[in-house]
Amino acid sequence: MKPPLRIALICQQDLGDTPHPVPAYRFWRTYFISALREAGHEVLEIPACDWASGLVAMPAEQAREWREHIWARACDWLKGEHTRQHIDCCLSYLYPQQILPAAISTIRSLGVPCINFFCDNVREFMRVPKEFSPFDLHWVPEMKALPLYAKAGLNALPAPMPCWIPPHLRTLPDRDREESAVVFVGTRDETRALLFAETIRLGLNPKLVGHGWKQPATTTVAPPKRSRWQQLTGQAAFVRQHGFRALARKLAAKTHSSSMPEFDFAPYAHAVADETGYWDLLRNSAVCLGVNRYPSPRHNPAKPDTYSRLRDIEAPMAGACYLTEWTEGLDALYDLGEEIETYRTAAELVEKSRELCADAARRDRLRRNGQRRALRDHSINHTIGRIATTLGLG
Repeated sequence: MKPPLRIALICQQDLGDTPHPVPAYRFWRTYFISALREAGHEVLEIPACDWASGLVAMPAEQAREWREHIWARACDWLKGEHTRQHIDCCLSYLYPQQILPAAISTIRSLGVPCINFFCDNVREFMRVPKEFSPFDLHWVPEMKALPLYAKAGLNALPAPMPCWIPPHLRTLPDRDREESAVVFVGTRDETRALLFAETIRLGLNPKLVGHGWKQPATTTVAPPKRSRWQQLTGQAAFVRQHGFRALARKLAAKTHSSSMPEFDFAPYAHAVADETGYWDLLRNSAVCLGVNRYPSPRHNPAKPDTYSRLRDIEAPMAGACYLTEWTEGLDALYDLGEEIETYRTAAELVEKSRELCADAARRDRLRRNGQRRALRDHSINHTIGRIATTLGLG
């Protein structure tokens, strides 16, 4: 067993009582810090650095000033702390716009290797951003993203999404509390709406918990008018991120109204759950559903791309009877059919949901086997051990 590490953690920390107006980010810090401290590592956080504020949209000049200011503070503090007592590594979860490459090089020059975790690679990028280049190692959870890092010549460690659950959730749920529902917890988007509309038409009665399911799809508000130069600049940035085909699809969508009829999900929609309710839903539903498709301008919503999501670790770790959308890499995480179940189509989702609802013994087996595998092989501490071995830490 390797000795505990001193780890500087840069993971979307903020400083205020009110979260920034960006998608959920605070739980990542909770997961990382809780797991690392539980494993005995010392976690260092750089004082007075609001990293999450770098995710808020801002003009280019303001963003440059933000990077220079926050990284100057971070580097000064890390130099002093490393001089006082050796820091084994710097572990971060940063988007490209938050990174100042020269600062990463400065930290590495101290003898402190830098590791960046990033998920949503296949959703966000067609190629690895140049800002990622200075890191010693990249923690990459999506199997489909590994060729992007290989093409860029970067050192990537394929590892599961980082997840930590409280100790009291690491036992199997009480059978007496199991509900008969087939539950999906997540925000509505176009790809998910298409999937669940089809499953309902096929006779499934899912419980949909999350934002957007109770209301009809809202009409997109027209953006403010922009100059021709602004339009061209925006389109060029869009092409760099998503490619010419995605731009053509986007422009075509503006001139052709959708032929997809609106589906009323209100009878199946339920209120958003708080943290306790969230874990109860995952653990106590007869079947907990995962959806690995995602909306992207690069893909037709009716034929979406997929990648393994955080729920693929969270749900089994919490003892759910888990049925998720098949995607590349799941068979490396689990013994499919024995630890979790998967579906490829709406019809298969319906069929397997019904089979599982009718077979309590199989549900129990999936809960037990999936939880054991996730806690044993897919913990943050397990990945940190692999990182330590790869980089020769400790």
